Amino acid sequence: MNRHFTLAMKMVVVGVLCSAVFSACRKDSNKVDNTTPTSSTVVSDEDSLKYLMYRIMQVTYVDGGRNKTTDLPTYFWYNQVPQLDPSSSTYATADDLLNTMKTYSKNSSGTVLDRYSFLDRTGSLSSSLQNGLSETFNKISATGNYGMEVSYASDGTKSYLYIVYADKNSPAGQKGLNRGDEIIAVNGDTNISYDGANGTNVSKVTNAIYYSTSVTLRVKKAITGAQANYTLTSGSFTINPVLFDTLYTVNNQKVGYFVFYTFTNTYNTSGAATLTKSKLDALFARYRSAGITNLIVDLRYNQGGSVTTAEYIDSAIAPASAANKTMYYYQYNDKLTANLDGTGLETSVKFPGLTGGLALNNVFFITGSHTASASELTLNNLRPYMNVKLVGDTTYGKPVGFITFNISKYDSTHAKKYLADLYAINFATENASHVGGYYTGIAPDQLANDYINVPWGYRNDDENLDRIFNYITTGSFARTSANARVLTETTANQRAAIQSSVVSPRFNGMVDYRIGKRMQ
Repeated sequence: MNRHFTLAMKMVVVGVLCSAVFSACRKDSNKVDNTTPTSSTVVSDEDSLKYLMYRIMQVTYVDGGRNKTTDLPTYFWYNQVPQLDPSSSTYATADDLLNTMKTYSKNSSGTVLDRYSFLDRTGSLSSSLQNGLSETFNKISATGNYGMEVSYASDGTKSYLYIVYADKNSPAGQKGLNRGDEIIAVNGDTNISYDGANGTNVSKVTNAIYYSTSVTLRVKKAITGAQANYTLTSGSFTINPVLFDTLYTVNNQKVGYFVFYTFTNTYNTSGAATLTKSKLDALFARYRSAGITNLIVDLRYNQGGSVTTAEYIDSAIAPASAANKTMYYYQYNDKLTANLDGTGLETSVKFPGLTGGLALNNVFFITGSHTASASELTLNNLRPYMNVKLVGDTTYGKPVGFITFNISKYDSTHAKKYLADLYAINFATENASHVGGYYTGIAPDQLANDYINVPWGYRNDDENLDRIFNYITTGSFARTSANARVLTETTANQRAAIQSSVVSPRFNGMVDYRIGKRMQ
């Protein structure tokens, strides 16, 4: 008997029924293990999770991975993973098994491609992305988070800790904290200078910001320089993904600019419009009314989310000539591709018959190492149809996405127990020109520093905006002599982010929840 069926036999003995959200658990003895307990053997929740996760990824998603007559693995790289035994003591947890499986996702040069697949054991991510509610970052607080991101920065000689951004509706945002505010003490401790990725100071800052229920910060405000203590309590809030928006006039041209930090759904699970949709609708209505001819979309900290929101933004930005044309293509593994009709999958997504009504000369995206997945999809989709320029730094590199599988366990009394949501890579995307595969990221047309002590919209101090305004004015990103002098004079006050100095637990990826509904 194959080793990877040993756990299945244990589960038959105890009569544990497991299923994924895409398929109901059916009492068909030809397909589903659904026997009556005949032994006192106990299979742990972790063993059940390992077994079902492995089956869904490598064998079939039908009947939650327990179907014996279908061959429909969901993992994008399933055919590179050798036969493994999910019951082996080698894998103490399902996460250990998943991490092992990811190592086999290699390209022709031997580079591991899957940096992304994971298990969500709280289910909070699905609620966050679909319903626009704050995500629970940790197991300490079940009531959300502070709604802000922080990072260290350097002026070349000294490190500083800054708030990178704060959601306007979050506990941090409601207290008036925002980009460029400097944190000079955490819970009364001023010894918080950067001491390396695994340093003691970095660890205590990370734990205080992301893994606590309450924190007191001593903050020096970016604009006024005033200092004050702010006590924050983690909380749930409705996500407002638009951190900042404004209109500029550059070389007698109207320019729209907005900062977008997450792709929460435009419609929630009940079919109602979310705050994300209303904010985007108001934003683009304002830009249409103003007659903008250039648009700047700041995605430098946007790590992805729902593909439907990426499509919504692309449809609002795209020219009229893109109507009804291909927006992007899906790619699946060979077995799902051979059974598209039976699975409910589709090969492509098209622009709507009527786009957003803008007539843009250029669309600029500000990008960085955190720009990932749905953000990359958004800018890549527009490239075949209009003049798209990237300014900032190379993106994260994630041309692949997830279909969420909810894994649950049923005991002998048929009581259901949630185990985890599985996010294992299921598809890749390419734009209408069949450009994709950017696993090493998408390089910018113009490099620019990210000075995180500069508040949103400060056009003379934000090097990204400065470069873009030069392009709008002269057709080149090169600085004019006047701008060069201004920037030289303020260099001493500009503090560039130390990349990955504080590791955030925020989600990184893109999810297509529509596929899951079709596959049920």
